[in-house]
Amino acid sequence: MTDPGAVEVDLLVVGGGKAGKSLAMDRATAGWSVVMVERDKIGGTCINVACIPTKALVGSARTLLSARHAAQMGIVVSEPTVNLDLLRHHKASVVDGMVTAHEEMFTRSGMDFVLGTARFVSPRTVDITAADGRSRRVRGRDVVINTGTTPAVPDLPGIADARVWTSESILRLERIPTTLAIVGGGYIGCEFASMFATFGSRVTLLHSGSRLLTREDPEVAAAMAELLAEQGVDVRLGARAAGVHRSEGKGDVVVAVEGGSDLNVQEVRVATGRAPVTHASWSDFRVLRENLTGGDAVTTGRLVPYTVFTTPELARIDMTETEARARGHQVKMARLAAGAIPRSTTLHDDIGRWMAVVDADTDLILGAALFGHDAGEVISAVQMAMLGGVRYQQVRDAVITHPTMGEGLNLLFDTLDHR
Repeated sequence: MTDPGAVEVDLLVVGGGKAGKSLAMDRATAGWSVVMVERDKIGGTCINVACIPTKALVGSARTLLSARHAAQMGIVVSEPTVNLDLLRHHKASVVDGMVTAHEEMFTRSGMDFVLGTARFVSPRTVDITAADGRSRRVRGRDVVINTGTTPAVPDLPGIADARVWTSESILRLERIPTTLAIVGGGYIGCEFASMFATFGSRVTLLHSGSRLLTREDPEVAAAMAELLAEQGVDVRLGARAAGVHRSEGKGDVVVAVEGGSDLNVQEVRVATGRAPVTHASWSDFRVLRENLTGGDAVTTGRLVPYTVFTTPELARIDMTETEARARGHQVKMARLAAGAIPRSTTLHDDIGRWMAVVDADTDLILGAALFGHDAGEVISAVQMAMLGGVRYQQVRDAVITHPTMGEGLNLLFDTLDHR
């Protein structure tokens, strides 16, 4: 039954993250009547408190590393240091610029964008309270819920009162702590460990498992642990945090460790993920758009790569060797030291190794893990090859620009035939 007090629209979007905002703009541009409600992050989590600001700071850390190693490249500079005010300004300028651009795009699309809160009161119907206090009721013919993610905080004694840093609060950059404990040895934990070690913090990474990055093959996880150790991170495996306590005021934080000695640090960063999490939102938008306009798209079978933005990067797509064998594939492994790629030599950046999993019966690529300079860019070429059903020999024999990191794919797959 139609609510006589509700404004009827073609599409109601609750939450303005990547998929929601893209769908709202697309359908508004196509002539649909669209209302999109976003509580507080114009453009979504990615732009405001996740991917974009984090990678802006990763860029700062890499600039600092480049400056420290400038003499290797024949350039003499004074000792580089971190200026916290400038670091904040850099991060804010990136985020603010993208937020402003999104506000302009929302207006141009013709959608009705509301900064406020939506609460469902009946099927496909919400009460909206805008930031300026005004309220109204809206009912959508189609409704999309796109409410994003929140930092996952482990259930540890004392953690609620210890004012620990999460993936959002750490981005306020209140200070670069002299000592920092990171709880969690997954992708986010490794990224922030690498970043803050570069900024000058003495970082201790506590991970309850026997190796970092538990979704990766053991040799990739070991390479990451080795990299972090070289960057000065104290990586403690099998170390489970049992409780957290902060002294009064802005005092230090004590982290209790099961079976070990307590850890006393200035700040604690919990890195146990976000709930829920996906970076496939752009693909989700395409699926929704297809289905809302008469199509029949699905999300199954997607090839979703990801990158861990340590320095250097770890990028992976689809199956590891362990997963491929578990699924019954006969596999052969291509392995290459990143330092064997000519472009690495020109950059004096030979850290890392590349691996690819190939089906021994079909010669098709089943997955890859690239650990090294610009790995996040190169993994896209592997993804295209996999989407196109390209045999590894075709990648091996392709004429790729020299000298680039992408050229390493020639060398990687050549190892399968020249052992």
